[in-house]
Amino acid sequence: MSPIELAAYILIGAFSGLLAGLFGVGGGAVIVPALILVFGHIAIGGDWVPHLAVGTSLATIIGTGAASARAHHRRGGVRWELFAKLVPGIVIGVWIGAAVVSWIPADWLKRLFAVFLALVGSRMLLSQSQNAQTRPMPGMPGLLAAGGGIGLFSSLVGIGGGTLTVPFLSSRGIDMRQAVGTSAACGLPIAIAGAIGFVLAGWGREGLPPLATGFVYWPAVLGMLIASMPTAPLGARLAHRLPVKTLKRLFGVLLLLIATDLAFG
Repeated sequence: MSPIELAAYILIGAFSGLLAGLFGVGGGAVIVPALILVFGHIAIGGDWVPHLAVGTSLATIIGTGAASARAHHRRGGVRWELFAKLVPGIVIGVWIGAAVVSWIPADWLKRLFAVFLALVGSRMLLSQSQNAQTRPMPGMPGLLAAGGGIGLFSSLVGIGGGTLTVPFLSSRGIDMRQAVGTSAACGLPIAIAGAIGFVLAGWGREGLPPLATGFVYWPAVLGMLIASMPTAPLGARLAHRLPVKTLKRLFGVLLLLIATDLAFG
């Protein structure tokens, strides 16, 4: 690994870790498009570059998400009873997504990710208040279905699920900071199940780099974790101090910029 490549992974990890703590996301919204650019520049992965970026992102989110969830838990920001009801559906959805991802052409996966980011970014920018038009929390079947949808889409686009979990919980009247903290915890099983699924989905595929296991490229994982695990708790600390409304809108702008780059770059 060249010093420039390592520096790129550390920079990606530092920024994604900060966002993970701030917004309860895994950081995949930053990691996936950044890795697509890096892998393309160093010419590894061939036709599997988007898939390799997604799998590597999910593996990185395991460490980042654990650091973020721990920091939010220490501040009373995790609703563990909701976590327990969402996780079974999340894990099932992640495995379904990992099973079908290799059937989706690389260009389609990239465009799907761009559309998803644009929709979520627009939602964040246009939201007026945390508790506007809140709906009651569904029962166990509804939470299983919600978890399944979160896990499926998270697996397909390589994110920790926060961009779906936070809006879902907030729309049900959960305090924004608790929504962020609970989302950070929910991102951990998504990442674990998703990373395992992407290892299996990419096992034995031709054109993958030597230090990859399936669709997970370990040098990138380790390089990013060096920075993301220390910055995730810093982001969690800031999330409990800065105005949530401002943070949501800034993150919405970031998502729209990334979506534009993926769609037209």
